[in-house]
Amino acid sequence: MTIPLRETDDDVLLPVHAQPGSRRNEIVGEHDGRLKITVTQIAEKGKANKAILKLLAKELDVSKSQLEITTGETASKKTVRITNVTLEIVTSQIEMILDSH
Repeated sequence: MTIPLRETDDDVLLPVHAQPGSRRNEIVGEHDGRLKITVTQIAEKGKANKAILKLLAKELDVSKSQLEITTGETASKKTVRITNVTLEIVTSQIEMILDSH
């Protein structure tokens, strides 16, 4: 996996490339060192961001309350903070997701 995850205390920072207004809500792979996520919602009033966090919560098997967009709120390149989880768990989950695509 070439996505550079960073660990801070009990949190993991995940770089994401978001593509709103797509046909499906899915993690499609890697793009420019980031986890590429497509969502059907458009980038309006935070709708796409909410869809991204919902999808990540499901795919990473964490609660939505553990996820927060820390940078890139209005950009395609975002950083998502995942709280109360280890780097090893997130790495393992992302590898399984990417292997299945």
